[in-house]
Amino acid sequence: MKPAAEASMKSILALAVGLLMASGIATAFSASASQASPPPLQLESKIPLGAVRGRIDHFAIDLPRQRVFLAELGNNSVSAIDLKEAKVIHRLSGLKEPQGVAYVSATDTLYVANGGDGSVRLFSGDGFVEGGRIDLGDDADNIRVDGTDQQVLVGYGNGGLAVIDAQKKQKIGSIALKAHPESFQLSASTGRIFVNVPKTREIAVIDRAAGRQIASWPMSAGGNFPMALNEAAQEVLVAFRNPARLGVFGLADGKTTAMLELCGDADDVFADAKRHRVYVSCGAGFIDVFEADGSSYRHSARMPTLEGARTALFIPELDRLLVAARATGSASATIWVLRVEP
Repeated sequence: MKPAAEASMKSILALAVGLLMASGIATAFSASASQASPPPLQLESKIPLGAVRGRIDHFAIDLPRQRVFLAELGNNSVSAIDLKEAKVIHRLSGLKEPQGVAYVSATDTLYVANGGDGSVRLFSGDGFVEGGRIDLGDDADNIRVDGTDQQVLVGYGNGGLAVIDAQKKQKIGSIALKAHPESFQLSASTGRIFVNVPKTREIAVIDRAAGRQIASWPMSAGGNFPMALNEAAQEVLVAFRNPARLGVFGLADGKTTAMLELCGDADDVFADAKRHRVYVSCGAGFIDVFEADGSSYRHSARMPTLEGARTALFIPELDRLLVAARATGSASATIWVLRVEP
């Protein structure tokens, strides 16, 4: 080989080695970065629900026993699931389209709101013996328990929140609304209740002490079903379906501080105060994760689940997010248990 050709070949070889080394460094850096920043949600396990068909609605938790309850609306049943054993331990059947569920630890009572006949049925947490029934008339839906375990509130009918004395297990009042309420949240810092009313495209603001609506916040988007509060940041978080957006509003005045693109058919939204995050579960088959970014949020991850898997429950004490996947075709209904990272 001539000297000039030999020099040229050496230059080419040197360049190739340099490129390979650079590529290796880049790959190593990428792997290191990936290891340093794991996805915010990791699939830990799946809990089979057995012979459950049809639509699934809401979750509730009995934290001391680490059990969750799941309203299996299309199956006319409610399952009790032991998270430690990862299995269904009891199923209440013969219900009428159960939608909302809530557990009151002070009285060890499970509340089940039935959309089919408008009843709220009560069961003991130990043995699941039926111990009462409160008839609201029509479409009993979402349930919330106040922070003192003294009252249970249930959305129902063409526009109302029923107020139930948790100790006496009796309805003691109701709060009128303009249309059927979907998700609503009780604010400990303001003494107010914030209610999604999709039919009128508003958030109704209720003075809890006065027992009446005091304000109406009109919404620019439609399908405002899920809601969460971030009391630390003084925010109301609402997931819209039409168009699919995550709205962030001031707790004091309803002022819009952010409107972010979101996965479709959102059904549950949760604020993770520990990590300054928001999780939204969507029937389109995804969970969207948003991170606090100054006074607003940025979209940080989209995790695929299954189409129709929109019912979820975030358990901050366990650092877990549960997602209920309904039965489809030959696939049985399951609960996905997602570990929150880091």
